[in-house]
Amino acid sequence: MAIPDVMSDLLLNSASQTTARNNHDRVLAALGQAIVSGGHPPGSVLPKDEQLLEQFGVSRTVLREVMKTLAAKGMISAKARVGTTVRPALDWNMFDAHVLHWHLNSSHSEDFYRQLFEMRLSFEPFAARLAAARATREQIAAMQETVADMAAAETAKAFALADLALHRAVLDAADNAFFHSVGALIEAALLAAMRRSSPTERPESQAGVVREHGLIVEALQRGDADAAETCMRAVISFGWARIAELNTRG
Repeated sequence: MAIPDVMSDLLLNSASQTTARNNHDRVLAALGQAIVSGGHPPGSVLPKDEQLLEQFGVSRTVLREVMKTLAAKGMISAKARVGTTVRPALDWNMFDAHVLHWHLNSSHSEDFYRQLFEMRLSFEPFAARLAAARATREQIAAMQETVADMAAAETAKAFALADLALHRAVLDAADNAFFHSVGALIEAALLAAMRRSSPTERPESQAGVVREHGLIVEALQRGDADAAETCMRAVISFGWARIAELNTRG
């Protein structure tokens, strides 16, 4: 076979693989989002393969790979003579980037945020307690700069990014690899929550939130574990109250 023919085959194979991957991602996003948004609620049976193949216009191989991906995320299970069933939401892998993304894009996100804040309350205050004993001078100085960034932020995005940086810094200062990993896994969800609860539209509210975060850093600087834990709990609780208020407003 001539070299040009070999190159042509390689390009065709590459294009075919790219198309398959794009189709896989497209169908995965559509089905995953539909499941999370309640279009296919837990306990329901997904449409038969033939219907899905016609709906999405993909090959059976692509559809099979999509189903394997959703199953790996804990979202579906297939049984003979029953079909593919959507599993209970508690079985879904909430640390999976796709699952988090679908929740953030769902109109039914209030329960998701509630659970996120409950999870944060279960470990961030204790991480602050550890950080009070373990944070270095350099880490404390960096946190103080981040608090200043929160105060200077003029947009919800800028405030949320600074807010996230501070919370991640506290987790890092706790010097616990598990806390660091959890923070990294839920970073997108944390950023979305912080952006949603951002107080930048009200200067007096922004000043109050900045002050409360500053108290965390001050407690860490003093090595006051009780105060660090209490202040972190207060900050997280305020963030959830803010989101709950916004959800109530609609």
